This record gives sequence, structure tokens and C-alpha cells, in this order.
Amino acid sequence: MSRTALRICPLCEATCGLTLTIEGTRVTGARGDRDDVFSQGFICPKGASFGAVDADPDRLRTPLVRRDGELREATWEEAFDAVAAGIRPVVERYGPHSVGVVLGNPNVHTMAGALYPPVLIAGLGTRSLFTASTVDQMPKHVSSGLLYGDALAIPVPDLDRTDHLLLIGANPLESNGSLCTAPDFPGRLKALKARGGTLTVIDPRRTRTAKLADRHIAVRPGTDALLLAAMAQVLFEEDLADPGHLAPHVQGLPELRDAIRDFTPEAVAAACDVGAAAIRTLARELAAAPTAAVYGRIGSCTVPHGTLASWLVDVLNILTGNLDRPGGALFPQAATDRTPRPAGPGRGFALGRWHSRVARHPEAKGELPLSALAEEIDTATDEGEPVRALISIAANPVLSAPDGDRLAKALDSLDFMVSVDPYLNETSRHAHVVLPPPPPAQSAHHDFAFNTLAVRNQVRYTRPAVPLQPGRMAETEILARLVLAATGMHGADPAAVDTMVVDQTLGKAVGEPHSPVHGRDPRELAARLTGDGGPERRLDMMLRLGPYGDGFGARPDGLTLEKLLARPHGIDLGPLRPRLPQPLKTVSGKVELLPQPLADDLPRLRAALRERPAGLVLVGRRHLRSNNSWLHNVPALTGGSNRCTLHIHPDDAARLGLRDGQPVRIKGAGGEVTAPAEVTDGVRTGVVSLPHGWGHDRPGTRLAHAAADPGVNVNQLLDGSLLDPLSGNAVLNGVPVDLAPVT
Repeated sequence: MSRTALRICPLCEATCGLTLTIEGTRVTGARGDRDDVFSQGFICPKGASFGAVDADPDRLRTPLVRRDGELREATWEEAFDAVAAGIRPVVERYGPHSVGVVLGNPNVHTMAGALYPPVLIAGLGTRSLFTASTVDQMPKHVSSGLLYGDALAIPVPDLDRTDHLLLIGANPLESNGSLCTAPDFPGRLKALKARGGTLTVIDPRRTRTAKLADRHIAVRPGTDALLLAAMAQVLFEEDLADPGHLAPHVQGLPELRDAIRDFTPEAVAAACDVGAAAIRTLARELAAAPTAAVYGRIGSCTVPHGTLASWLVDVLNILTGNLDRPGGALFPQAATDRTPRPAGPGRGFALGRWHSRVARHPEAKGELPLSALAEEIDTATDEGEPVRALISIAANPVLSAPDGDRLAKALDSLDFMVSVDPYLNETSRHAHVVLPPPPPAQSAHHDFAFNTLAVRNQVRYTRPAVPLQPGRMAETEILARLVLAATGMHGADPAAVDTMVVDQTLGKAVGEPHSPVHGRDPRELAARLTGDGGPERRLDMMLRLGPYGDGFGARPDGLTLEKLLARPHGIDLGPLRPRLPQPLKTVSGKVELLPQPLADDLPRLRAALRERPAGLVLVGRRHLRSNNSWLHNVPALTGGSNRCTLHIHPDDAARLGLRDGQPVRIKGAGGEVTAPAEVTDGVRTGVVSLPHGWGHDRPGTRLAHAAADPGVNVNQLLDGSLLDPLSGNAVLNGVPVDLAPVT
């Protein structure tokens, strides 16, 4: 007999509510949950394929341990014994920084990935941290840190109330949104137009989102910061800059005006390949709109001036008075955020507190560039020990980082590697131990990260839809045991990790004057926590201490886990609200409009005014049925238009003698790949596009469907030397390439 269960979809940032149909312990169907307070029944092809993702026959079911050079099935006890025996000797002989930690994008899609990696990193004491952020959104963290004093204070566009939305480097009709959590992003854009609003898209490709726009500007890749700087210059030049209500909270306006004076539309037009008149129109329309929001995403982050572009997105929102107001861009308030502290000066945000060992890249937000991982393993210097052991959690950097060939060789040289991954993929195949988490239906779900980026304040939690199968281990327990094994406490009760975090958090909270539990006994507070196990008790604690919480009885109407469990479709906490100056943690207590690191990087942007690509440049792309390299092993999500082809404009194809479907050799600084040409006017002249996440042709993996149509790894065209210097983010777009037909 079938039954239904609710589950929040973990397959992209939209976090839609699902209603699963279950036969026994198998998910046989998925549809949108019409009663979900946030997604209201919306579903995309990824969510509809939840059952196929959950039941993928290539998912690992037991741990693997390398014996005599071969990965073989093992018990959980044997696997964690091997982890402890592999990690601890490296730490004790070479120090904590000789152990690297790599965190992949899926960590922000699971409860375990949010709760335990911070404990692991702190317990190890390592500075060798590499994450997917530095091939994605790190420029936005850095610009937010410099502007607001908090790298996690990222304003999001108020999609449901804005009159004018300008998107740059974003394609939410394919991505479902990113750094802007919004179920049914397409429907929200159509609603914007239906109420008379304006949608402008700046993108070198005529994407599905661009086709919906009122105005599409096909900018030259990599020149986003120049275009945005020119728009800001127009606002100053034509006396359209008016921060309005923001004025008391902003410093540096005159300095900013002087700093960008040279970036006139006429000065940037040739570099951007956008006419000066069009740039002035963009600025004037933005200033004239009753409300407006500028939103930039991965296309404006993964470029040489990604941090400057991310900063200028917020600068435009500030100069037009649209930051922190309804219809503009606002700071969400998640239910598990820390107790809001009183407004006032903070510690600010610092870059470069330490540097990578080989190329001396500065850290950003505690992380080193993922592009530097290979050299940190395979290159000896006098600056300390190389990375000799690696802990990889839900990461596939052989495909997601530049020059996967070099990284694959480096991984084989490690003394020890452990990978937490459901698959034996292009990265985990190099591990000495693989620890597989269970399918998503067997895990609880709460979105810690994405609720801090949501376009509406809400809170939802779903318990496992299917019981944990025999022989499986919950992902939360896997990571708790990994913490113990890696930090010298192997064999201790994994519940001790959660108990330690609860004790530390409550001990700190009772000492904070602004906390609702100030002066109380932390042991009494811990005894009041509810929940089935440590992860739920931690969630209950965060909810109670959070901005909507009950404060452990101090606010009887406030939020607790018990109240959330009683509302299985979630609790709506209302639209985004103005919050300044409370989120600001800068030393001045204000929005610091021209921080010194950004001012120091402007000469590099001025130099870009004279740059012109000599040949073709490459950009990436995303398909609605893909999410990085996760989902290519699911037949329902591949094929059709979701193919690894090289998009090229008809004029460029004719000039090079290329036919549609013909194999093309693509060469970059890091290597070359061959992919079929797809001739289309959906990409502008001078630009070619290859999707990321493909390249499933390496030996030793167990991805049968993905290997049957492997595609090519676009990041193999990169040698890892091109980075945004402020953030360490890899330059993945606007990269020069050479093409040649394969005869």
C-alpha cells in the first residue's frame, strides 16, 4: 500500500516542498506540495525526478576501504578505524595544516553538511580549507564583507514587489536562482512583467531568461564590472544618485564618485561592446523606477574582476536608494540566524589573514582558492609542509576545479584521503576510504544556508520520509564520527559532538547581554531542548535562540522545534523587511562604500579599458536538469537538450568552417577537449559556450549512465592561473580559447 510523505527538495537552491509517493521503502513519485508556505506546489524536472535520484543503482551502500591498492567493501567500524589511522599520524608528524579539507556544493543542501564541517575544521585547526565557493560565489562574500562587515550579509532582490529587475550574469530560468532562494523564479519574473514591471538581462548568451526580458544586453564576457561602473558614473554625472533613507547609514559617497570618474559610458563602450547610449539608458531607467533591484550571479563572479562586479551590484542598489527597502534588495532574516545584536560598530572583515603556501594567495573567509589545491599537494616549498592528507566532503574538484588532470595526479600522491560521497566518482576514486551517506529520502532536511538568502522569510523542516535502511548510517552520524576520528577522539560516542556544540553555544549565549537567555544556567537550558537525537536538539536550540525564537520561555509565542513539527508545510514569517543598521558589522557601523581593498583594485579595472580579446572567448552554461556534476547519472535528467555541446554563433562557425554537429577541438591554457559543435545564434559572436560538470570518462568510477555519455570537462581548458585576486575565485568565463575542426 502506498503512502505520502513531505520532503524539501535538496537538488537546487529553490528548496521547493515535495509530496513523495512511497511504496514500502521506495519513492515512486514526487509532486509539488501545494500547501508548502514557500513553494506553493511549484516543482521543476529535478524535483520530479527525486525518486530516480534516490534509487540510483550506482549509489554506494557500504563504505569502501583501499586494500592492496583496490577499494573494497568494508564495515563502518573498519572504515572509521582506517580514517583515524590515516589522519592522525599526518597531523602529529606534520602539523594540522598538512590536512586539507575540501567541501563541495552539496554540503549546503543537507543538514549534516551545515552542522558538522565547521566542527571538523575547528577541531583539526587547519588553515588548508578549500570549497566550491572559490569556483562560484566567493566574490559576493568578499564584497559583502567589505561593504557590510559580514561576508554572509548578502542582500537579495525583493522579487515579488520590485518594479524593475536588472539581472547580470544570471539565468534563473535554468538555475532556479542562486544566492537568491526563490521557488518558481520563472513565475515570479512573469508576475513582475504582468504587474507592469521591467526585466533587463545582461548576458553574452540569449538564455531562456534573456528571452523573457524587456531588454537584453549581450555584453562581452568578463567586462561586467566596467559596465556596472559606467552605470554608477552616470548616476553621479547626471545627479541621479540619491541614497535617500540610506544616507545616515552610508559613508564614502564623495570618495566613490571620484574613484569611478574615469569609467564613463564612452570609455567602457568598446571594451564591453555595448554602446554608450545603451549604458546611459540602463542607468536612467534604474534611477527612474519606483523601486528597483540589481542582481548579479555566477557569470559576474567567475570573471577577472568578480569582486568589483559584485561590489558594484550593491553600489547601484545603494546609489538609487533601493538597498534595504521593499521592492529593492533586502537582507533576509532566517529563523536559525544568531540572536540579533544591537546595532553598532563591529569587528569588520579582513582579507589575507594567512596565505597559501605556494602561490601566496590570500585567504578569503577562511578559505584558500580551490584552484590552488593541486599545487598545495604536489609542490614543495620552504613555507611549510604540503597537504599530505585530504578530507573531501561532497566534493568533486577533479571536475569542478581547473586542470583536473593535474589534480587527479596530486590526489594519487597523498598519504591518505577520505571522501564522503554517495558515488565512486572522478574524485572519490582516489580516496583510501569512501564513506557513503544514505539517499536523501532517508535524511531529515532543514535549509540553514538558503533561508538566509530567501526572498521571503519562512521556516520549514521535514523528517526522513523513509526509515534508514539496514547497513546504512545517517549522514549526521557519518560526519560526527569523522570529526571524532580526525581529531583524536576515535571511538567516542558520536552524540558527544552534538553535546559539545550545545554546551559551547549555550555557554556563550548566557554571557551575551543582548541574548534572551543572558544570565541563565546553560545546563537548565540544555535540559529543555527537544528533538529526536543530537541534530534535532541543535536545530531546536538555534530556533529558540534565533530572531523568532521563544528564548527558552522568555518569549512564549516564539518558535521552537515542537511548534515547527506541528506545521509540516512550514511557517510563513512574512515578507523581507528593512533591517539596517542592525546587520552591519563594519568598524564604522556604517555601509563602507569604498573599502580600501576595492579602491586598490580599481587601477586593474582601468587597465581593462584597453583590453580586447584577440580571438574567441569561452563561457559556461547551465541546464535546468543539471546541478554541477551531481545528476548526470540519472537517465531522466540527461539527454534531449541537456547535452555537452559547444555553442557557437553561425558567423563564427562559417568563418572557421564548422558545421553543426561536427567535432571541434577546443584548446585553452590548461589543455584541450573535443566536443560537437552546436551552431546557434543564442550566443553572441566572438563567444563560445560549453557546459560545466561533464567529463565522466575517467577510469575507476562507478557511474554507468554518466559514463555512457560522458561529455568533456570544460575546466580542463584552464590551468588555474587566472584568479580574481581579491577573492581567489577562479576565472571560468571570458577565457581565451582556440578552435579547430576535427576532420
